Amino acid sequence: MTSTSMSKGANLPVAVGAVRAVLGWTGGDGAPDADASALLLGADGRVRDDGDFVFYNQPRHASGAVRHLGKRRDAGVTTDTVEVELRSLEPEIERVVLGASADGGTFGQLSGLTLRLLDAGTQREFARFEMEATTETAFLGGELYRRAGQWKFRAIGQGYASGLAGLATDFGISVDEEPALPTPATVLPPVAPPTTVRTPPVPATPHAPPPPARRIPPPPPVPPTSPASPTPPASASRPSRGEERLPVDMRKRLSLRKEQVAVSLRKHGAEGVTARVLLILDASGSMSFLYAKGVVADVVERMAAVAAQLDDDGAMQAWTFASQAARLPDLTLGELPEWLKLHVRVGELSLFRRSRKPRKGLLPGQVDMRTVGIQNEEQKAIAEVRTYVREHPAADPTLVLFFSDGGVYRNNEIERELREAVEEPIFWQFVGLGRSNYGVLERFDTLPGRRVDNVGFFSVDDIGALPDPELYDRLLSEFPAWITAARRQGIL
Repeated sequence: MTSTSMSKGANLPVAVGAVRAVLGWTGGDGAPDADASALLLGADGRVRDDGDFVFYNQPRHASGAVRHLGKRRDAGVTTDTVEVELRSLEPEIERVVLGASADGGTFGQLSGLTLRLLDAGTQREFARFEMEATTETAFLGGELYRRAGQWKFRAIGQGYASGLAGLATDFGISVDEEPALPTPATVLPPVAPPTTVRTPPVPATPHAPPPPARRIPPPPPVPPTSPASPTPPASASRPSRGEERLPVDMRKRLSLRKEQVAVSLRKHGAEGVTARVLLILDASGSMSFLYAKGVVADVVERMAAVAAQLDDDGAMQAWTFASQAARLPDLTLGELPEWLKLHVRVGELSLFRRSRKPRKGLLPGQVDMRTVGIQNEEQKAIAEVRTYVREHPAADPTLVLFFSDGGVYRNNEIERELREAVEEPIFWQFVGLGRSNYGVLERFDTLPGRRVDNVGFFSVDDIGALPDPELYDRLLSEFPAWITAARRQGIL
């Protein structure tokens, strides 16, 4: 294959299934670094959401079709590479723009600025575009575009003086270089006994940024409650440390829910069982609606009842995850309202995380959600929890409650983590929020080659409309059987 030397505005057909776009340059003293990126655009010339931007802070598209492979330095030349599998791009993607940004200077300070296109399979170069720049801090090298069912490449060679932010916003990316931290706007769930179908939580209204004194704002008004239904039959609900400090309405909900948990355990032959309960919350970008509507806060409050009934120490360890996993402060039962306000937060896209500067206005213990990101990397959260359990052994088994809205694409990595965890005293209960692709999580019950079945999974369209008795029955249906099997196999 002969390489074509291209000029600005020229185009050529792309006859390979996967392309490596290699940005190369030479920099002297005081020259900036450069970073390659890709934007996946629809027919309107804009991204569908922030997940369609692939760059150093978000190196893989959810579809797996576009990846940022990173930098190499050889004989004074630096390269940064993006790989595009044209055959794997979603049908609605019409263009993939190949961009770059300069960190600490302009592209005019770089020499030999070149974009090379390689066949990803053979590594042979089939096109080369030598570019000229002056004061630009962001640059469009070219674009792969679909025309009449055929992929082509166009050499663009134009730049921006507004850097990566200017490039991104032109194509519909939401960018805030140093966004103000809003007061977490978590909606507490309505007061309703667990035997009724609850009214969905009311969307949160925006609040002003937290005052310097870092005083926790009062909880939002509680919506009118539905008529009370009969409480569940008396069961062995155990007292929990700290629950006496909860607001009256929350304490009543907790008490009723603990009774329901006890009933569910008794149904499954596990009355009186104790366990350490860990919580994992999906914070990926697609979860934004569920966070804004208060659905995730409602889930956390309902899971607090499970932890309170199974483990009477009054605390539950918790993690959040998207592109990265992050440990949250322990959820202490007596501080549940404040914990919901401070720590139930969705991940954020960060174009500027390299500075490592903490976000202004973060309250003590809060995670900078820019470091969490917006993609789905479930295996990272699984690995962190496995490490925690190994480093903090407990007398009781561990029950992990893992909530996600799907979009699973790391199937092999997830399966490997969960297979290795078979020999550990952990049961993984996954709960899907809505109709989505849950990948290997849906199939794990049928996967052979495990001494015990250490994974449970179910999904619900609207978890807010699922009555507590049904939720707890489904949540705890497989855990008791795993305890029995794990003891028989010597795992516990």
